[in-house]
Amino acid sequence: MKIVLDAMGGDNAPDATIKGAVKAVNQVKAEIVLVGKEEVIRDKMREFYGKEMEEISDRLKIKNATETIEMCDIPTQAIKHKKDSSMVVGFKMLKEDEGDVFISAGNSGALLTGATLLVGRIKGIDRPALAGILPAYKSQLLLIDAGSNTNCKPVNLLQFAQMSTIYLRNTFGIEKPAIGLLNIGTEETKGNELVKESYNLLKEKSEELGINFVGNVEGRDAFSGKIDAIVTDGFTGNVFLKTTEGIGKLVKRNLTESFTKNIFTKLSYLIAKKPINNLSKAMDYKSYGGALFLGVKKPVVKAHGSSDETLFEFTIIQAEKFVENKAVPRMIEEFQKEN
Repeated sequence: MKIVLDAMGGDNAPDATIKGAVKAVNQVKAEIVLVGKEEVIRDKMREFYGKEMEEISDRLKIKNATETIEMCDIPTQAIKHKKDSSMVVGFKMLKEDEGDVFISAGNSGALLTGATLLVGRIKGIDRPALAGILPAYKSQLLLIDAGSNTNCKPVNLLQFAQMSTIYLRNTFGIEKPAIGLLNIGTEETKGNELVKESYNLLKEKSEELGINFVGNVEGRDAFSGKIDAIVTDGFTGNVFLKTTEGIGKLVKRNLTESFTKNIFTKLSYLIAKKPINNLSKAMDYKSYGGALFLGVKKPVVKAHGSSDETLFEFTIIQAEKFVENKAVPRMIEEFQKEN
């Protein structure tokens, strides 16, 4: 297996991508290919690892790409004109079977445009969507769409529910994953027109499509552990995602400050250290990796734009599992049955 990593994408690139790849390479079986300006990558590796560079792993490779798609670039123009950018080169490798999964923390619009245009949509899926993994009570929650489609139709949300079901069944072994529709109330009559129409469509089609639709779910109940996936449009989903990450940071910060106020709180921390660390780890979004771009013909993973080396490390590990579980081929099979 070969994991292709956009070394130049993200706020902290290429430092974080390189360090994350080095940390991950001995935890995965796959070969990792850093795509970007080869001279810059090698200079950075010498700076970080010196003489130890050659001993890191023979499974860490570099693929030269002379251009970089910046965060401020217009997505369609960037994909069209920057043909030797790390992102476009990475997508070409994926399309031509020179890689099994592509990861980037770069320009989200360009990544989604490139995945759709260069890799291609799965037949039967109108709009691919970002699926992010979030912590939940004694489990985890799949959020789809996490930010790729800000304007959706009911049929899009229906397909998001289908993709979620296929992914969770094949990757996590959940035979009948519980799929909820994010709403401001649980009643059928609640929500805007998109949500109400989507509810009716899901209710009508779920049994036929093998979706275990459990109805409307409010944000406060999403993390109860009773829901496996939350379906929503990309605008709402991205706000939900960022708010969740912010709350996690707030809880961690407040816990840290509470236990470092004085000698007594420090002593109490020693007693409660293990459960506090477990809570902190469970709420840390970094340990859940990036968001999967479901609905395209090959595996694509969107890492957070602000990813540090730890998040890249977890995202690489997650990407290998994504490929091993063959979620994309099985998704193609499922949608081919309907067309």
